[in-house]
Amino acid sequence: MTQFEKITEFFKNDVLEFYWPEVHPTDIVELIILSFLIYQLIIWIKNTRAWTLLKGIVVIGVFVILAFIFKLNTILWIASKTINVGIIAIVIIFQPELRKALEQLGRKNILTNIISFDDGKETDANFTDKTINELVRACFELGKTKTGALIVIEQNTPLAEFERTGIPIDAIVTSQLLINIFEHNTPLHDGAVIVRNNRVVSATCYLPLTESMELSKELGTRHRAGVGISEVSDSVTLIVSEETGKVSVAAGGKLVRNVDGDYLKKRLSELQKKGGDTRKFRRLRGRLKNEKENIQ
Repeated sequence: MTQFEKITEFFKNDVLEFYWPEVHPTDIVELIILSFLIYQLIIWIKNTRAWTLLKGIVVIGVFVILAFIFKLNTILWIASKTINVGIIAIVIIFQPELRKALEQLGRKNILTNIISFDDGKETDANFTDKTINELVRACFELGKTKTGALIVIEQNTPLAEFERTGIPIDAIVTSQLLINIFEHNTPLHDGAVIVRNNRVVSATCYLPLTESMELSKELGTRHRAGVGISEVSDSVTLIVSEETGKVSVAAGGKLVRNVDGDYLKKRLSELQKKGGDTRKFRRLRGRLKNEKENIQ
């Protein structure tokens, strides 16, 4: 039998005889609807604290699978008894986020969202040396005039839920822009600015306040908000005191007070390198752990 005859025989016996399911128009519609809903669910998880929760659930799931493989009956019994309570707890904890997600789904153009997937695209760009210089210059210029400022630099944890509490800006980071935003008696001076890559994405954002008892009582709401956002994300916050004009840095739930320009530039350069490496290997290695420096 020649090679051509073998190929022909293969198509006759294997390909043509293979069962091809009958596809109806309703099946296509269902596939489109499910694809859209699953895509929106993934985007919602990515842009809220649900991403961190999902990672925790995956870890617990791995332990349960290992318990099933090795017949750890006690762990399996505990897991079976708590799963229903856990689902109810998740719904209660994320009730505000779920409500926002449903409201946004109702406001969206479904056809546009099915065709366009730009919202889910990730950028490989990280902030540049110019952005670092502009941030440092802005902080110390604001400090000279004792103008309070709160600048949050997004890292791996998305800050979209906090970004939505403010006013969209979407402008390149410059010291002049930041100084104008935080100028007294201007519409945007109250609240935090969120920086993503090389752009100011939002201003007047509301941030969660830390409940840490380690912070000095002389520190006000601005510093507590800076530390608070660093507790729920891996972001780094630059804080300019309105009373003293001193610059502080909040990261990992800790606060470094009264930093100078060299320290701040070095700190931002470390973030720049870390951010670039994270984006480069994100698809293969996942998100990096939050840095855990002993900042005092």
